[in-house]
Amino acid sequence: MIFEHRTYTLAAGRVPDFVKIYQEYGAPVQLPILGNLIAVFTTEVGPLNQVIHIWGYESMEDRARRRAELARHPDWGKYLERALPLMQAMENKILAALPWSPIK
Repeated sequence: MIFEHRTYTLAAGRVPDFVKIYQEYGAPVQLPILGNLIAVFTTEVGPLNQVIHIWGYESMEDRARRRAELARHPDWGKYLERALPLMQAMENKILAALPWSPIK
């Protein structure tokens, strides 16, 4: 299993707007396709105005297949039209759990 740690840095004060747009337009498309949402966070200390998603995948191939399917979905573009203007940066990390990690 691999984990994708995706950080969205938003314009100051726009986290509530982003969350609302994601809940209304992004999640209904993304959750059924990507499937394994581990967690969603906002930051309280350190870099602020960030939303972090952690997704689980069986492999890099599984991730690539699911993300390609998401990109083809017509409603995903409707979400991006609303969400992208709020974003200042995106960062993505792929994480691999160590054998003794509680999350496998």
